Amino acid sequence: MGRGTDSYRAFFILTKAHMTLKTTPLNAAHRAMGAKMVDFGGWDMPVNYGSQIDEHHQVRNDCGMFDVCHMRVVDAKGDGVRAFLCYLLANNADKLHMPGRALYSAMLRPDGHVIDDLIIYFMTEQWFRIVVNAGTADKDIAWMKEQAAKVAPQLTITSRDDLAMVAIQGPNARAKVWQVVPQTQAATEGLKNFQAADCGEYYVARTGYTGEDGFEVMLPKENVEAFWYALNKAGVKPIGLGARDTLRLEAGMNLYGQDMDESVGPLESGLAWTVDLQSERDFIGKAALLANPPSSKLVGLVLLDRGVLRGHQKVQTLHGEGEITSGSFSPTLEKSIALARVPNGVAVGDTVQVEIRDKLLNAKVVKYPFARNGKGLINLS
Repeated sequence: MGRGTDSYRAFFILTKAHMTLKTTPLNAAHRAMGAKMVDFGGWDMPVNYGSQIDEHHQVRNDCGMFDVCHMRVVDAKGDGVRAFLCYLLANNADKLHMPGRALYSAMLRPDGHVIDDLIIYFMTEQWFRIVVNAGTADKDIAWMKEQAAKVAPQLTITSRDDLAMVAIQGPNARAKVWQVVPQTQAATEGLKNFQAADCGEYYVARTGYTGEDGFEVMLPKENVEAFWYALNKAGVKPIGLGARDTLRLEAGMNLYGQDMDESVGPLESGLAWTVDLQSERDFIGKAALLANPPSSKLVGLVLLDRGVLRGHQKVQTLHGEGEITSGSFSPTLEKSIALARVPNGVAVGDTVQVEIRDKLLNAKVVKYPFARNGKGLINLS
């Protein structure tokens, strides 16, 4: 899932003197741990606590924890909430019947363009939980309420500002969580990916944004700092936004505002797997998607020459021009990688050229993800 609002680099900007940044309940903890803090879309957030590359490898090889309290938890409740979500989202909420089961989806405009990507959890037939991106939360909730007022005015859509969220990711992440909160183990050790369990104070989901195993834990805001420090005492290191970006890029996960936004649809953003066009169910944006097949698609690139791939660099192909949406150095592959939107005719294995500082450098088109579960997945031979 694209858990951002724009390029991380675009958000690392100087704060104007009159601007008051929003803070999470972990802000003091970040500073006590020596974090370098940055303006991330109006939030005062840690970009790193030392070496960004070390933090990246820490998650791939062991585990780390991320402050994701800036993301918004929303509860949709009432009669007909399932039918409403079936209409609101491109993916099909009818897939969810077991409590705690989760679904990743895009929420679309009538023209088929992406308002946001999000995760929904089935709680009961009267209650679904939704997690939306930080920078788009107010817009998302306003859209949900506007659509509910039209077709399901009996529903309540509530921002759970009393809840905080911490992501613990990496091959040893689940064991560390059980060490810190052993009362959650019985309910969570059998969870599969995209499943969650209500453990009283803790709502524990086997989800994440790194390509590694782990949990995302929702808990009362007033208890999150103690949870954070307990994890750290158990050996879980804090990880900043910088490593979070390279981890999600290696895992081939979209970032909202960069790999997709309100100017494009999900089918040209590598999200066809999240769009249900097969069932008879109607949803906002479906007619536009069916009427306008995409002429471009999202692919992976690995740079063959020396340089660094970055967002907005132009890509020259035999089938026309494309553009990089996300690019960075991959600590796992030790190569520069990118996601790029290119014409449909471009195929895996093709060599394309990327414009970098007035030079055309060669890159190979690959099938992403680039790395997951601690291992690189790309063979350039």
